Amino acid sequence: MKITLLTGKTFDIENTFDFPLIIKSSLRIKRMSLRIDHKCREVICSVPKFCSKKRIVEFINTYLDWIEEKLSNLPAVKDFEDGEHISLFGKSVVICHQDDFGAPKLIEDKLFVGGDKAFLHRRVKDFIKREAKKEFFRRSQILADKLQVKLSGVTIKDTKSRYGSCSTLKHINYNWRIALAPDMVIDYLMAHEVAHLKHQNHSSAFWQTVRLLDVNCDEGKSWLSVHGNELFLYR
Repeated sequence: MKITLLTGKTFDIENTFDFPLIIKSSLRIKRMSLRIDHKCREVICSVPKFCSKKRIVEFINTYLDWIEEKLSNLPAVKDFEDGEHISLFGKSVVICHQDDFGAPKLIEDKLFVGGDKAFLHRRVKDFIKREAKKEFFRRSQILADKLQVKLSGVTIKDTKSRYGSCSTLKHINYNWRIALAPDMVIDYLMAHEVAHLKHQNHSSAFWQTVRLLDVNCDEGKSWLSVHGNELFLYR
């Protein structure tokens, strides 16, 4: 297994680990540690900058039982299924597979998905991503107008660790999985990223702006801290 450190140094790990492993190295790190990234389903090993390959391998091998236990206890990755009830833009929707090959269509509280059942997950995911681009842009533009700031555009991403991001070019990226969250969570995340159009930091002024755009932002933020990882179960 080849590991790349944050410093850019690359070396071969002689031992083979059957799990995703990320090595992080920095002068600020004083001792070795391990943690599990639940969203990315990776093992993160933090080490001092000049730690040797031998020490890293020995350290990881010491905690193999702990690593295997933690990884085995992670919830299984999910696919969308026929008959499954999901939250879509704050509305309860049931997925309904049908044999025709028409494009997925949302009619009241039913999402009809045609074609081979083996491709149902991908077709539902593609539908959500298309609708999210329209819905998230609409909501973000309303909030941007309220702040009188420019919104260059919205892109839907498939990242494994971030809900969203805002560039210095006034462009916002959103994770498609946000569409599966309760409406108050979507409101909070929209307010959070749009506030970054005005404040490219997390200062007190930034949080005041978030609360201006969403007075119930604390509720959405709290939901994410408890249930946010559940959104990333969908592959």
